[in-house]
Amino acid sequence: SFRKGRVSAISATARKLAVIIWNMVVKGIPYENPEGYLFLDQKRKLGLVKRIKKQIDKFGLTNEDLGLEISSN
Repeated sequence: SFRKGRVSAISATARKLAVIIWNMVVKGIPYENPEGYLFLDQKRKLGLVKRIKKQIDKFGLTNEDLGLEISSN
Protein backbone atom coordinates (compact mmCIF):
# COMPACT_ATOMS: atom_id res chain seq x y z
CA SER A 1 0.00 0.00 0.00
CA PHE A 2 3.04 2.28 0.44
CA ARG A 3 3.76 2.78 -3.26
CA LYS A 4 0.33 3.05 -4.87
CA GLY A 5 -1.94 3.86 -1.99
CA ARG A 6 -4.34 2.08 0.27
CA VAL A 7 -7.23 1.85 -2.20
CA SER A 8 -5.04 0.25 -4.87
CA ALA A 9 -3.68 -2.26 -2.36
CA ILE A 10 -7.19 -3.24 -1.27
CA SER A 11 -8.31 -3.62 -4.90
CA ALA A 12 -5.28 -5.72 -5.79
CA THR A 13 -5.83 -8.00 -2.80
CA ALA A 14 -9.53 -8.38 -3.59
CA ARG A 15 -8.74 -9.24 -7.21
CA LYS A 16 -6.11 -11.77 -6.16
CA LEU A 17 -8.60 -13.48 -3.84
CA ALA A 18 -11.30 -13.43 -6.53
CA VAL A 19 -8.99 -15.12 -9.05
CA ILE A 20 -8.02 -17.80 -6.53
CA ILE A 21 -11.65 -18.50 -5.63
CA TRP A 22 -12.72 -18.50 -9.31
CA ASN A 23 -10.03 -21.05 -10.19
CA MET A 24 -11.06 -23.21 -7.25
CA VAL A 25 -14.76 -23.17 -8.14
CA VAL A 26 -14.79 -23.16 -11.96
CA LYS A 27 -11.68 -25.18 -12.77
CA GLY A 28 -11.73 -27.37 -9.67
CA ILE A 29 -8.14 -26.48 -8.87
CA PRO A 30 -7.27 -26.87 -5.17
CA TYR A 31 -5.59 -23.92 -3.51
CA GLU A 32 -1.86 -24.32 -3.04
CA ASN A 33 -0.19 -21.95 -0.64
CA PRO A 34 2.95 -20.54 -2.31
CA GLU A 35 5.67 -21.87 -0.03
CA GLY A 36 8.45 -20.37 -2.13
CA TYR A 37 7.28 -16.86 -1.28
CA LEU A 38 9.88 -14.81 0.54
CA PHE A 39 9.03 -11.83 2.65
CA LEU A 40 10.71 -8.56 1.86
CA ASP A 41 13.24 -8.79 4.70
CA GLN A 42 14.25 -12.30 3.56
CA LYS A 43 14.73 -11.02 -0.01
CA ARG A 44 16.91 -8.19 1.27
CA LYS A 45 19.05 -10.60 3.28
CA LEU A 46 19.54 -12.88 0.27
CA GLY A 47 20.47 -9.89 -1.88
CA LEU A 48 22.95 -8.69 0.72
CA VAL A 49 24.56 -12.13 0.96
CA LYS A 50 24.83 -12.28 -2.83
CA ARG A 51 26.51 -8.86 -2.99
CA ILE A 52 28.95 -9.77 -0.20
CA LYS A 53 29.88 -13.01 -1.97
CA LYS A 54 30.55 -11.06 -5.18
CA GLN A 55 32.79 -8.64 -3.30
CA ILE A 56 34.70 -11.52 -1.68
CA ASP A 57 35.26 -13.10 -5.09
CA LYS A 58 36.18 -9.75 -6.63
CA PHE A 59 38.92 -9.10 -4.11
CA GLY A 60 40.03 -12.75 -3.94
CA LEU A 61 39.63 -12.99 -0.19
CA THR A 62 40.05 -16.29 1.64
CA ASN A 63 38.57 -17.55 4.90
CA GLU A 64 41.84 -16.66 6.64
CA ASP A 65 41.62 -13.09 5.33
CA LEU A 66 38.12 -12.83 6.71
CA GLY A 67 39.05 -14.38 10.05
CA LEU A 68 36.72 -17.35 9.56
CA GLU A 69 37.43 -20.78 10.97
CA ILE A 70 35.55 -23.63 9.35
CA SER A 71 35.18 -26.62 11.60
CA SER A 72 33.99 -30.01 10.40
CA ASN A 73 31.52 -31.42 12.91
